[in-house]
Amino acid sequence: MSAVLTAQEPSAKYLVNLQPPLVRHFDLIAQAPGGVARLRELILTLAVQGKLVPQDTSDEPASELLKKIRADKDRLIAEGKIKRDKPLAEIADEEKPFELPQGWEWVRLGTLLDRISNGYSGGQSKSPTNFPLTRIETISKSTVDFSRVGYCTDIQEPDIQKYKLEVGDILLSHINSDLHLGKTALYKENRLLIHGTNLLLLRSSAHVDSGFINLLINQLRLTGFFLAIAQHAIGQASINQSKITSILGALPPLAEQSRIVTRVEELMQLCDALEASGQLEAQQHAQLAGTLLGTLTQSETPEALADNWQRIATHFDVLLDRPEAVDAFEQTILQLAVRGLLVPQDPTDEPASVLLQKIRTEKDHLIAQGKIKRDKPLPPITDEEKPFELPQGWEWARFPELGEFGRGKSKHRPRNDPALFNPPIYPVVQTGEVARAKGVIQAYHSKYSEIGLAQSRLWPAGTVCITIAANIADAALLGFDACFPDSVVGFVPAQTLGNAKYFLAFMETARNELIKFAPATAQKNINLEILGGLLIPVPPLSEICRIVTRVNELRTLCADLRQRLISGQATQARLADVLAATH
Repeated sequence: MSAVLTAQEPSAKYLVNLQPPLVRHFDLIAQAPGGVARLRELILTLAVQGKLVPQDTSDEPASELLKKIRADKDRLIAEGKIKRDKPLAEIADEEKPFELPQGWEWVRLGTLLDRISNGYSGGQSKSPTNFPLTRIETISKSTVDFSRVGYCTDIQEPDIQKYKLEVGDILLSHINSDLHLGKTALYKENRLLIHGTNLLLLRSSAHVDSGFINLLINQLRLTGFFLAIAQHAIGQASINQSKITSILGALPPLAEQSRIVTRVEELMQLCDALEASGQLEAQQHAQLAGTLLGTLTQSETPEALADNWQRIATHFDVLLDRPEAVDAFEQTILQLAVRGLLVPQDPTDEPASVLLQKIRTEKDHLIAQGKIKRDKPLPPITDEEKPFELPQGWEWARFPELGEFGRGKSKHRPRNDPALFNPPIYPVVQTGEVARAKGVIQAYHSKYSEIGLAQSRLWPAGTVCITIAANIADAALLGFDACFPDSVVGFVPAQTLGNAKYFLAFMETARNELIKFAPATAQKNINLEILGGLLIPVPPLSEICRIVTRVNELRTLCADLRQRLISGQATQARLADVLAATH
């Protein structure tokens, strides 16, 4: 849902004083992938550079503000209320990244702080005993979330006074994952909360708007500054107090600080609305696509499908305007294919019942020659088992009835024994390679030796590989002769059937149902019995060929459409970046 800003909308008033080019392009930037995040960064960048609100020549300049801050600090030091601050490095001209507006001054963050400190490190508990205490989780969406505080277990009165937060204090996440490093919360509550050791406290001078310091820090975080200066360990990054006090920032007059903070709050509320609107739109779009595409697969006759398709066609441009919608449409195509609704039936086609008889004769001949093992008899398929009505000439069957069907082999233990792979000769395909194949397996990362092959089995190119562990029911065709372990099932269609592309398409429609059979364990899996009992709708052989041809055509069109949408999004994102960078 685009945010069209008009004079009648409440959100429009937030943009009145922005530079006109930004107003014109605000909507475009917001709609691009990740656009709202870029808007937040842009707003803060404009704010700290003095480009978000107009300057007022009657404001007392920041140079006078700095004199007051210094005098106030000296007084508090003399009274013993704060410690003497360490001298900060002079600001060199080459450090200054842009020209300051009139009345502004370059300053290091430590100059603006009366206090920067770690928190209380005594006993802590999650049980609501004693006094509430900040934790890392307490910072949530730039505010203090009291539902995520801990509790002190043994704090005494002197420490209560030492560590309690004051209105205007800034809590900074200075030891955290890369994602959360540098996040802040501006404390606005007039209630007791003890500053815990996991967050850094920044208390600004009384002559500075702490809200401005907070947005200055957030601008640095969004532009990656904190990650650049942090020390990195496994899964964690940290910034020490010295680096924080040395941060360079542009200081406006105090009155302008207040105007900037107010404007930023208004614009961030607009970003929140845009973000919520975008999330709602995606949800609504998914519901629309699910409903409309669902009517196609629920069609019971070609006539009903034609009527439902007409409804889809009138909304085609809206329905398929994002890659994930094209993905859903492609799945619908496959569902229509295996239900006999994608291509017309031909009453002159030899029915699938005859095809199944030919397959049975072929298998019996191979069994008699000792080329394959005799398959176990399968129980008859009852009417209650059949998930939907088949078109004329179609039949229900199962994988073991349609060709050779069995698990891969990897008998030797340990499976990483070097003797199995040296010298490397025969490709070995794993579950991950099946999952990533996108139709045909073309890649592998290891090869068996003759010893490896002896404890495994070489399957022919064209085999349908189906995963039954880790990645449940992913399927792809072997692009070459290869071995695979018992976490992969192989299906080699009878020669009478020809290639296996129809059955690969069927597996894509059956995956969600098969996942339901997987137990709720850390390592999900299904067994050969579950997969072997899966009912497969089998068309006449001629219709199988027509279905495969049509599916290939439509999937190629879907791939083209998906790529155009992705390219369009990339172009839109680049344009948004350029627009943001020029303001």
